[in-house]
Parts: sequence; structure tokens; C-alpha cells
Amino acid sequence: MKSRARAPSTKAPVDWGKFDHNILVLQGGGALGAYQAGVYEGLVQAGFKPDWISGVSIGAINATLIAGNRPERRVQRLREFWERVSALASFVPLAPPDPMRSYFNAMGAASAVMVGVAGFFVPRVPPPFMAPDGSLGALSFYDTQPLKATLEELADFDLINSKAVRLSLGAVNVCTSESVYFDNTKTRIGPEHVMASGALPPGFPPVSVDGQWYWDGGISSNTPLWYVVDEAYLEGGIVVQVDVFSGTGALPGNLHQVQQRMKDLQYASKMRFGRGRLREQEELRESLRRVLAMLPEGVRTDPDVQRLTAISTRGKVVLAHLTNHHDTQSSDFKDYDFSRSTVTELWEGGLGDVRHAIEREAWLQAEEFAHDINVVDLTPVASPYQEPTP
Repeated sequence: MKSRARAPSTKAPVDWGKFDHNILVLQGGGALGAYQAGVYEGLVQAGFKPDWISGVSIGAINATLIAGNRPERRVQRLREFWERVSALASFVPLAPPDPMRSYFNAMGAASAVMVGVAGFFVPRVPPPFMAPDGSLGALSFYDTQPLKATLEELADFDLINSKAVRLSLGAVNVCTSESVYFDNTKTRIGPEHVMASGALPPGFPPVSVDGQWYWDGGISSNTPLWYVVDEAYLEGGIVVQVDVFSGTGALPGNLHQVQQRMKDLQYASKMRFGRGRLREQEELRESLRRVLAMLPEGVRTDPDVQRLTAISTRGKVVLAHLTNHHDTQSSDFKDYDFSRSTVTELWEGGLGDVRHAIEREAWLQAEEFAHDINVVDLTPVASPYQEPTP
């Protein structure tokens, strides 16, 4: 899968500033994760070097391939993965807006449903309704053991557990509903942790980790932004968040578009809610700082006061956001259309979006959101939404 994206910008690599952390946050979204791989290639060209990556589902797989390889091999390993999973539908039809494109994409998605995805998952034989209750075979339509072999081949888990790059993978406990993050600063990461983060039912089975059963973290929260913001609030960082589902979009025009829009709304990051929560937290911190400043000097050594003082401060944060708006004409099956043409187009789309942001120096348009928190949307401006016909 050779990139056909336009040549790199002649601009110098971006001066990202000095932060405690360079953080990459990757959303779940199946085949749409190819967009994240393209974004990462663009970020490498822009001089962005993440020291902390947090992902959910396909974002967890991409994150593992990045953290599990030396910097000079990361893009190559991502490409190997995405070439492998699109190998069963390698034909390349005409590009959009050719009217036949959607039919070719539907064939690619049907291939994933019927025969699985190379290096990722295969249909269960016998099917789940013929398996005994309580067995793994009865809990999903597909077996994900091929993914385990792929991860062990393409990612170095010893390197991951050396903590050269922090890795945080979101999952949800099947029995307790608890949202958890497998973090290599707290536990030793293996293929099972990655597979647990991407175990979306009923397609994929739950994965056992230390005697507990886990499903895809996207069931609880499809974007791990707030984990990294809450986890290291005393430290500053630039956070590049890459979303593959868009929270904004046009009114659907048919039932396929209705299903597509429902999926977008279900899995898109809840940025508006999250930003409201973040703003509220920072306003409370400011109020706490003002109250603490009024305390007499003699009580400031009190342990409770010192704890409140620590809570009242946070590091400087820049939230940079990229969202996939590329229409590959895959409709409501876009997250399981692993056809080579669609995967290639998504990769090139992510790479092109980063290059476009560099060319227009989009990072200079960051706006202050709260005290020591700035936000910027690096996504190219989308076309205006179409108003519904009366």
C-alpha cells in the first residue's frame, strides 16, 4: 500500500513548544483506523514525537504498533498491518465520486463479514448458535486469534514494557461495567490487553486479563482523552486527539445515511460534554486557588491544605484535534470496509489533513479555553452542511 498523497510541505517541522508530554489519543473505529495511521505519518514528518499514546479498540492496535517499535520503524509497521488487513480485498476501483465505488465498497465489507479479515479475525466454525452456552465460541461470531499472532509479530512487547513510550489502552469490565485503562506504567502489557480493548461484541469475544473479562473500551467511552487529562493533570502536555467518527454532520437523506449518522453519534467523542466538564473543573480550581490565597501563612503547612494546594494547580495543556471527514462512500458499513482502496484513501486522507494543517499553520490558531488550557482544531474546513428538503 504505497501512499499517493501529495508531496510533503517545504515548511520546516512544526515548533510544538516545550511540554512535559507529547500525547497521542486514538479513538476506536475499525477500518477507519487507517486514517489514524496516515495522521501519524504526517505527525512524524511534522516533528511530533509522542512519549505517551492512549487508544481504544483499533486506536489501541495502532497505539501498540507505534509504542512497540523504534521510531524509525513505526510507520513501516503500521503500513504492514494495514496492508495485511486489506489483503483479501486488494482490487482498487475508481475513486469517488464514481457511482460504482459504493458497490465495490459494499463487496469489501461483505468479504469481511463472510470470510473475515486477514491477520485480524475469522468466522467461527461452527457458528455461535451451535456452540455450548458459556463457551467462548457461543459469545461471538468471530475468532480473533489471528490478531494475537499479528500483534506478536509486528509489536515488541518487551520494548512496550520498557516504558520508553507510555501506553494506555481502554477497555470495559464485562461483569462490573467498570471502565479501565491498561497502562504500562502500572501493569505489564501483553497482546491480551490490546485484544481486550478491541473486543467489540457480538463480533468479537471477551478477553480474559488476570481473571477478569473485558470488552471493547468504546462501549463505555470511545475516546480516551479524559483519561490522559485526568491522569497527569499536574503535568503539562500537548495532546493530539485523532477521531475517526465525526460528531457533526448533515441531516441524513436515506436509511443508509440514518444508520451511518447513528453510528457517528454513538461513537464520536463527546467533545462538547467533555469540554464543559473540563471548563467546570478549571473554574473550580481557580476558585480554590483564590480561597487558599486568603488562608493565614500558619495553616499552609497543614496536610489537608497542602493536598488542596496540589489539586488547585495543573500543567499547561494544548488540545489539538483532528477528525476524519473523508467520505469513502462506505455508508453505514464504513467501520468494517477493509477494502484496499478504502484503507488507502483513509491513510492518504489522514496524511493529507496533517500536511494541510502544517501549510496553513493551523496550530497558531489555538484559543484559550480555560486557565492554561488552549484548544485548536487542525481538521481542514469541511464543506457546508446541506439543508433538508422541505
